[in-house]
Amino acid sequence: MFTRSFLLLPLATLLLATSALAAGPNLGMPLTQADLAAWDIFVFPDGKGLPKGSGTAAEGSAIYAQKCMHCHGEGAKGGISAALVGAPPIKSIDAPKTIANFWPYSTTLFDFIRRAMPWQQPRSLTDNEVYALTAYLLAQNKLIGEKDVMNAQALPKVKMPNRDNFSPRFPELMPRSGEKDL
Repeated sequence: MFTRSFLLLPLATLLLATSALAAGPNLGMPLTQADLAAWDIFVFPDGKGLPKGSGTAAEGSAIYAQKCMHCHGEGAKGGISAALVGAPPIKSIDAPKTIANFWPYSTTLFDFIRRAMPWQQPRSLTDNEVYALTAYLLAQNKLIGEKDVMNAQALPKVKMPNRDNFSPRFPELMPRSGEKDL
């Protein structure tokens, strides 16, 4: 008799815990398709998913001074946050994590800025502002000209200098070799 009730106690506890977990903690609220669509903004390395809009380095310079310089420093050479501009690209794991060394695709840079910057107000930039900031940072790294316009057609054509030193997780989504570079 002792053995039977001793075995039933863990089973009863398990059943009670399972039903309590199934009910959930009643925190938050269900997500709708509209909620999810607002975050479905992924940009692929080949440019698929880039929005309409455009920007130049000159436009980006003003935006950078207002929204980015306090963290990344004057000319994006470093401040309380990482330098985005630096020495020429180095093919080494020990290279500084500047844009020319760390980003294999210019579209990934765009995607990161749009999702995460400025850090205190992520997703607060318009698509035109993100194109302009991307153009500014690419021009500061001497990867495009000061007057080049970045948009959904031009941005994927910018070949990042350290691109061939990365191992892509999804090679079928990578731009094909022989594409025109700016």
